[in-house]
Amino acid sequence: MAASDLIPTRKLPEPSALLRLIKPITWFPPMWAYVCGVIASGAALSGQWALVILGIILAGPIVCGMSQAANDWCDRHVDAINEPDRPIPSGRIPGRWGLWVAWAMTALSLLVGWQLGPWGFGATVLGVLAAWAYSAEPVRLKRSGWWGPGLVGLSYETLPWLTGAAVLSAGAPAGETILIAILYGLGAHGIMTLNDFKALEGDAQMGVSSLPVTLGPERAAKVACWGMALPQVAVIVILTLWDRPFHALAIAALLVAQVAAMRVLLRDPEGRAPWYNGTGVMLYVSGMMIAAFALRGLG
Repeated sequence: MAASDLIPTRKLPEPSALLRLIKPITWFPPMWAYVCGVIASGAALSGQWALVILGIILAGPIVCGMSQAANDWCDRHVDAINEPDRPIPSGRIPGRWGLWVAWAMTALSLLVGWQLGPWGFGATVLGVLAAWAYSAEPVRLKRSGWWGPGLVGLSYETLPWLTGAAVLSAGAPAGETILIAILYGLGAHGIMTLNDFKALEGDAQMGVSSLPVTLGPERAAKVACWGMALPQVAVIVILTLWDRPFHALAIAALLVAQVAAMRVLLRDPEGRAPWYNGTGVMLYVSGMMIAAFALRGLG
């Protein structure tokens, strides 16, 4: 192979590669969490649909999309091992275009966040800082299998949930909402740990200490399962104490179904992790919405 073969000849990124860079499939969790916050706020939605729609777009395509672009740029060397067909290592997004897209979307995030008032803008600033702290040196919390997934879980679930509640109520979320949102954000640590299974080889070579790397697939999967289940048990107990037994029972039924899926996962953690992310996670986020309606009833 000649040296010239290693030099990207493309000057502009492919449009399809730009879409893949910001990973639309990842937008759902923060968008869903924002809607949970809107529901939990108890605020009347009439006349506030613009705030609802703008917040959903901000949480998903803009802030989450920005975080994916930043992560792909900072992970381009790892992706060259794990997923060489990714937009940046494959050359379909050449040069420093990946970085420029991440910067441009950072600016867009702050601009749109400003339209949601002080609570929305403050949450946007936190989300942007968390995205760069997760991926970029010198902080790069992604290197830690504990801090990295924890930050992502809180950013994907807790932060947009509280943002939706604060924006719609034009004030600080209720204490009950904060507690439930934090519990679901902590539980998402397990979801993020399972997501790390796909990068096991590259993480090990590049010094990323994800739990699958440091604990091994079997132990990491067990930690992930306990991490997802225990916060939901806490939610069930809390809702029961708050006189919301039917909501608690519905979440308990979803948890039982998750445990059944976890048993399948633990038979082959590496092979079954993608399957669980498509089944158990849907049960998890369904419980979030049930909890949000329980909170709305409290209001």
